[in-house]
Amino acid sequence: MRAFLTSFFCISTLWLRAADPLRPDPQLTPGVVTNVPVEQILAPGYAKQARHVTAATKRQVFIEYFGRVPGQPGQYEIDHLISLELGGSNDIKNLWPQNYLSLPYNAHIKDKLENHAAALVRNELKLHGHDAATALLGQIQHEIATDWVAAYHKYVSSHP
Repeated sequence: MRAFLTSFFCISTLWLRAADPLRPDPQLTPGVVTNVPVEQILAPGYAKQARHVTAATKRQVFIEYFGRVPGQPGQYEIDHLISLELGGSNDIKNLWPQNYLSLPYNAHIKDKLENHAAALVRNELKLHGHDAATALLGQIQHEIATDWVAAYHKYVSSHP
């Protein structure tokens, strides 16, 4: 009976974890931004040029979150909580292992949020200038750092 209860508890815990999208641990990944002007962040090619996350850093992120590198690390993206295209930093406190396969929220869904948010900031810059775009960018950065799923619902869709 004890073995049954232990197995049931473990399976229930795994099921509950699987049902909840993996969100970054705010102690490990509070989100970090750069001090770069909004015009530079939104420039074509900025994110590619700014991306500098080493294999050693990715390994450290896995170890901080899981205690080891998972058996199938390709199921995860070491993702920037606040994306580079939204002024996020390569600092380890802005990185977390985001699953590609979790449902309903995963790395692909978060990419949609990042792309849509960047388009909103680009549009704000075009229509209302530097100060308005900088304010909107700061708001979006804060909302993503606080709860990217809630930001997704606010800016993209109520459904993934």
